[in-house]
Amino acid sequence: MPEITFVNFFDFIGTLAFAISGIRLASAKRFDLFGAYIIGLVTAIGGGTLRDVLIDVPIFWMQNPLYVVCTGISLVSVMIFGKFIIRQHNTWFIFDTIGLGMFTVTGIEKTLHAPNGYPFWAAIIMGTVTGAAGGIIRDVLINEEPLVFRTEFYAMACAIGGVLYYISYSIGLDNITTGIICGSTVIILRLLAVKYKFQLPILKGYEDEENK
Repeated sequence: MPEITFVNFFDFIGTLAFAISGIRLASAKRFDLFGAYIIGLVTAIGGGTLRDVLIDVPIFWMQNPLYVVCTGISLVSVMIFGKFIIRQHNTWFIFDTIGLGMFTVTGIEKTLHAPNGYPFWAAIIMGTVTGAAGGIIRDVLINEEPLVFRTEFYAMACAIGGVLYYISYSIGLDNITTGIICGSTVIILRLLAVKYKFQLPILKGYEDEENK
């Protein structure tokens, strides 16, 4: 039971954070309330939905209304504190980063506890999918280039956090400590990458070689 409570807590925080990040971007695109809610919802549940389909378990949000309600709470929060949230240019980034860290943990946890018994490397991939896929869907819907495909340190932060989860788990740390290490690593890496402009190398195309 402690593990379930732990995962639900991370799910709740991650859902609120990702939903706010999606609604914040939707407001910048001048979406109406329904459109903003949908963007917030798909940001919050998109990665987990894909994960559950891939690991062949029931879709999480179709069994628990918490996620739909959390998105509604996020929308109301943006409406009430809208002027403050929208004025802060880094608000979207902060909430997106928190959601990324939280959902990486829940993705790994849920994959490891799935009845089909998946190996750890698959859990790390599913943690990355849970953290990053919702943002991809959001960016596509609002007509932005998906963040994960740019040079920014995004999905790679999830993968590194997943590796640290595995190391922590292997040396016998409990689930809560392991999850905190993983989620904190993702968040810190993302913050440091943006602050110090860490990025992966850009793949040069054939056209780049011809123009030399």
